[in-house]
Amino acid sequence: MIDAGAMFVDCQASPAGQIIILNGVPRSGKSSIATAIQETFDGVWMNLGVDHFMRMTPERFQPGVGLRPGGERPDLEPFVATLYLAMYDSVAAHSRIGVNVVVDVGHHDHYSRPLGILSRCARRLSGLPVLFVGVRCPIDVVMERRHATWGVDPGDGTVPTPVRRWQEAVHTPGVYDLEVDTSVHAAEECVDIIRRRLSAGPAPSVFRRLAAAAYGAADER
Repeated sequence: MIDAGAMFVDCQASPAGQIIILNGVPRSGKSSIATAIQETFDGVWMNLGVDHFMRMTPERFQPGVGLRPGGERPDLEPFVATLYLAMYDSVAAHSRIGVNVVVDVGHHDHYSRPLGILSRCARRLSGLPVLFVGVRCPIDVVMERRHATWGVDPGDGTVPTPVRRWQEAVHTPGVYDLEVDTSVHAAEECVDIIRRRLSAGPAPSVFRRLAAAAYGAADER
């Protein structure tokens, strides 16, 4: 018989789980890296990324945390900010009981007005081990992947406005603990780079600086 009480004590005594945030544009290869981390890293790794939260979001509030840059849906923006905070609270809860978490996300602040979501989310992870990874990918490679996956190709070499907006907005401010380029390295190679960085030992994450930017802002509840 499972001793639920003992399980609770063990969880409370466990060291905090490692958190890896993969930030990049759609089709940059974040999901492949997240999957490789889950399959090859020691321990249990939960993927609490944007795609999973979008699938849980009611249709009338879509795309939720996947709302793209450009300020297209100001009516959804308050809800999007709340969802991001809820997502990061879930990440924090998993880490605090010793569960490792990988998060693939595309943070930007190109809404109808700045919402400061990234710094507010970073504040939710205060005191927890976070590695913030920038997943870079040139826009021409992103376009090749879009075409390979969906057959999307303007045919004249132009880049659709939404794709360009993602490329311009996601890596702002562009401060990371580590960066990888999926046009140069396969997902497994990117994972090896991340593993080596973690093996080097704990170091203060830039999330501390990002979290500090949230103080003094309007209370986000």
